[in-house]
Amino acid sequence: MPYYRNYAKPSVFEKLTAALSYIFPLIGFVFIIIAALMKKDLKPFLKYHIFQSIFIAFGLWLILTGLTYLFNLLSYIPVLKNIIGMITFFLNTPIILGFSIITFIYCMFILYLIFGVIRGSDSYVPWVSDIIKTNLKGQI
Repeated sequence: MPYYRNYAKPSVFEKLTAALSYIFPLIGFVFIIIAALMKKDLKPFLKYHIFQSIFIAFGLWLILTGLTYLFNLLSYIPVLKNIIGMITFFLNTPIILGFSIITFIYCMFILYLIFGVIRGSDSYVPWVSDIIKTNLKGQI
């Protein structure tokens, strides 16, 4: 299954909507609702990128929420309290251009996805892209 796929020349509006949905996933979600209310079908390019952006945002939210609860739970253990404090401090300290390490990596990841949108192709994210393509089989 090829992961680099060119679509039939997506319009500038489609590229802009797909890029904005990676920055603000709520935009893509609202766009899907509006298209459903108007009974219009989204083009495959836009559908793939919007669903991928929503999936990535939800997955990131689950991971961060789970890590927060885990770190809070582990911080009650006296030996681990200082270790957890150091880990969270170093991961959240602004280092690169005023960004923390985690924020900088996330921004680079979003730029990679947006670059794929600008090229007019699929941006491959392991596991996530496979799930999106499997669920949208026959539609993209």
